[in-house]
Amino acid sequence: MVVGKKLAKESLLPSVLEDDDAETESESAQLGGIGSRPPSRPRKAFSRGSVDRQTVTRSGSGRHSSPEGEVSVRGERKEDEGEEEEEEGSGVGDGDSQERGKECVITASDEDYDTDLELGDVKEAYDPTGQTRYREACRMFNVVPVSYFLKHMGNTELAMMHHGLGPQGTKALAVSLVTNTSLLKLNLRDNCMEGTGGAAMAEMLKENCYITEVDLGENRLGECGAQTLSSMLQENTTLVSLSMSGNELADRAAQHLAQTLTSNTKLETLDLSHNTIGDAAGQVLGHAIAENTGLKSLSLAWNCIRGKGAVALAKGLGANIFLRTLDLSYNGLGKDGAIALGEALKDNNTLEDLNISNNRIPPEGAIRFTMGLKVNKTIKKLYMGRNPIQTAGCYGVLKAIQGNAESAMECLDFSDITVNQDFEDLYVALKDIFPNIRVKHGGRIDTFRKPKA
Repeated sequence: MVVGKKLAKESLLPSVLEDDDAETESESAQLGGIGSRPPSRPRKAFSRGSVDRQTVTRSGSGRHSSPEGEVSVRGERKEDEGEEEEEEGSGVGDGDSQERGKECVITASDEDYDTDLELGDVKEAYDPTGQTRYREACRMFNVVPVSYFLKHMGNTELAMMHHGLGPQGTKALAVSLVTNTSLLKLNLRDNCMEGTGGAAMAEMLKENCYITEVDLGENRLGECGAQTLSSMLQENTTLVSLSMSGNELADRAAQHLAQTLTSNTKLETLDLSHNTIGDAAGQVLGHAIAENTGLKSLSLAWNCIRGKGAVALAKGLGANIFLRTLDLSYNGLGKDGAIALGEALKDNNTLEDLNISNNRIPPEGAIRFTMGLKVNKTIKKLYMGRNPIQTAGCYGVLKAIQGNAESAMECLDFSDITVNQDFEDLYVALKDIFPNIRVKHGGRIDTFRKPKA
């Protein structure tokens, strides 16, 4: 019987080979030839516990599977008496076939998932705070992520003074803030960002439409930073407060900002204190103040504005109808600047807070300045301390307010200036007219004299 079966099988072998060859040629034609990799097709889910599925093997010259679990390559069938005995046996070969099938299935599945990772098919979830972007940017710019920023970047206010970000760290921070939708107030004072970092912050503020207040003080921005931030102010429509205090801004840097102030109508508070802005910039800024229709508070304290720059600045104030607070302390207005400010106060009817402390104003300049106080109806706080106006200048200011029945004055500051008894008597009389007025001075002259024996 065994011999008969073998002869029957041999007689059928040519037809089987012909069928296999035809089937293989058909597959080869569809796959583009033997040895070529088949085109991409939808992946099939393989079950490791299934024994009824076809067993899959990989070969460099093509693939072919048979329902019996045997593998044929290039259409050739293996003949082995041991395999015939397994077919005739009681299913012992099925267990081996199952084990081989498991091995092949595991290998194919693992390779497919490795390819998915290499292609980067995994999609990242949307991150409104920008933490993911910040970490990637830190790797790009080769800086260490700031843990404080990662913890608080979801807050509405972020204060990161003295963190030593530097130009590269500032760039990484700016990348993440482009898409941040939670921050409204940002304080990055004293982080050594320099002009490069200032440019990065400027580009960020062109895109971010949520941040309304920014403090970039003491960052050595220089002219480069001032120029890029000025360009940003021409496009940004949400920023209302900007501090650039202590950034080594000279006349050229201030001129860039002055050009922007003539067109920007959204910025309400600008701090340019503790820089080196001089006369040339003062003249340009004076024109900008006259044209500006948005600023409510401007600080130019601790600069070098004097002479013609001071006069031009005062004239710009006279034409402005929006500014509420102006700080010109620690400059060099002198006599001419004080006289020009007095003339400006005659026309200005919006300014409420004026600081001209420590400006080398002499008594004559102070008395000429009071000409504006005699008619002004809006000034509430006036700071004139640390000026050599002496008691005569202080007395003249009180006398001007006493003669202006519509004066809104509430606070007068004459710090470090000594006064005499005549000033004290006038102050008592002034309180009868304006009971809410408060005056601060450096003491009465009589109190410093030694009592007579």
